[in-house]
Amino acid sequence: MCGIIGFAGKRDCVKVLLSGLEALEYRGYDSAGVAVLNGKILEVRKAIGRLTNLKSELKRDPVGGSIGIGHTRWATHGEPNAINSHPHTDAKNKVAVVHNGIIENYVELKTQLMEKGITFRSQTDTEVVAQLLGYYNTGDMLQTMQKVLPMLRGSFALGVVATDAPNTLYCVRSGNPLIIGKGDDANYIASDASALLTYTRDIYVPDDFEIAVITADNITFYDKNGQPTEKQTTHIDWSTSSAQKNGFDHFMLKEIFEQPRVIADTLNHYIDADTLTLRRDRMPFTRKQAVLLRQLTIVACGTAYHAGMMGKALIQQLAKVRVDTEIASEYRYSEMLNTENEVVIAVSQSGETADTVAAVRKARKNGQRVIALCNVIGSTIARETDAVLYTLAGPEIAVASTKAYSTQMLLFELIALDLANLRGELSDEDLKRHLTELLQIPAKMEQILAQKETVKAFAQSQCKCNDVFFIGRLMDYYSSLEAALKLKEISYLHSEAYAAGELKHGTIAMIDDATLVVAIATQESILEKTMSNVQEVRARGAKLLLLTNYPFEPPVGAELWNIPHTFDEFAPMLTIVYLQLFAYYMALQKGCDIDKPRNLAKSVTVE
Repeated sequence: MCGIIGFAGKRDCVKVLLSGLEALEYRGYDSAGVAVLNGKILEVRKAIGRLTNLKSELKRDPVGGSIGIGHTRWATHGEPNAINSHPHTDAKNKVAVVHNGIIENYVELKTQLMEKGITFRSQTDTEVVAQLLGYYNTGDMLQTMQKVLPMLRGSFALGVVATDAPNTLYCVRSGNPLIIGKGDDANYIASDASALLTYTRDIYVPDDFEIAVITADNITFYDKNGQPTEKQTTHIDWSTSSAQKNGFDHFMLKEIFEQPRVIADTLNHYIDADTLTLRRDRMPFTRKQAVLLRQLTIVACGTAYHAGMMGKALIQQLAKVRVDTEIASEYRYSEMLNTENEVVIAVSQSGETADTVAAVRKARKNGQRVIALCNVIGSTIARETDAVLYTLAGPEIAVASTKAYSTQMLLFELIALDLANLRGELSDEDLKRHLTELLQIPAKMEQILAQKETVKAFAQSQCKCNDVFFIGRLMDYYSSLEAALKLKEISYLHSEAYAAGELKHGTIAMIDDATLVVAIATQESILEKTMSNVQEVRARGAKLLLLTNYPFEPPVGAELWNIPHTFDEFAPMLTIVYLQLFAYYMALQKGCDIDKPRNLAKSVTVE
């Protein structure tokens, strides 16, 4: 959701700003702009639509300077147009601001400024920040920001330049992601690391309300009381190729095909393959904590929530611990019924999901131990929890999550196995047997990826399909939830997921010969029950696709995709690869913008 880039150096900044904005396109946006300081002259260029329009505007009316900020906007306040685009300036054109997040009290602040004679040009909440900084400007922007920031309510990440400080870039965050990159002859700010990989791998992650004052040669931090603070850099191991397509038509397809590698990387991080044991220093529970554990609550949103549903099934089945999985936006406003020795697990690819951050803070305020599963080192959730398990998926550029989801599932597999072993529900020998099979998952994923032409051909045969129902039981139902979401996200087709046993309770009325039903059957204990549901939908004329890792003769006319056999609890990690490919090829034939679906943003950092 929106993207920020900033540069302070000794060379022209426009190329760097545009490069950073290109790297942030995946977050979703409807307009873009830059503000550049050339000495004490502040120049702004904006354009509606894609970044190519901004490039055309800069070619027609170029700007130059060594200090600048850029932004890709996803509209929240005010329609998408050039006026509402960022950067925004104050009335005297002496201060420019880019902003991610929402200023909740902007109407109140705007009214106060209008009463003081300030005229507003846009409909945005961001312009209020620029006008406040301009109105209260003392000539020292650090002091001015310290005065203005306490006036703001909401979440925000701000990049600021001012003509009174022609060699300086300022930034601050509160509840919204922002990092600072340390370079050799320049320094940077950005919404996330993908925008900086070309220039630096060493970053700072500022705390809330910590202001950074940045020049080409120096980065200084000040706390909310104006006192200098010391910070350590974090090194990012992501490669620049991770943020490039490398011959694939879309980032989503590339990231689907990266899953065997990232699963192997994550396995190697947490498993000692020589001894077939879990690396104890990287697991979140001691034996005592595991034995005392009475309740787990998993909080997440969207795809991460589906991983959490899988985590619930795995932990309950293997470790015999009661687990609730809650949508973070519901959890944060619900009444808490606490259980002694309860632990909360927060799942977020970005580590910045607003509702999940709020859920973490609620749990911690309530005295609960909180564990994070996330993909971004130094993210808010990673920093504010008691323990972190990283997914090691690398940067995920496509809006629709694929490899982050599969690695989240893998971490829940590992947590469930570890808890089961520590609690005495799984012997050391059985744990080794499970870990041996887990280490085979990347190779089995490769077998499924080799079937991409089969998936593509079937998707093409469904070009006139308008309704898709995914059905399954237990973990197959949770796979169905994620499959339906993927198809909706990128193809805009109507798709729904149902627990197969619920079909007779109303849903089966929707089934006819124009409906595609995708049935998943990988859980041996309820295999016959699921296959009975398959026969029911087929008898009503539905087109049928069956995914299974057991030998079945599919109903006449049905499509069968075989999943390499594995333990039932590991099968969803293989199933989802087929379903991600299916969603991709359905969207491809419809001509959809697969990496940047309409109305969606990669990281949801506001409510």
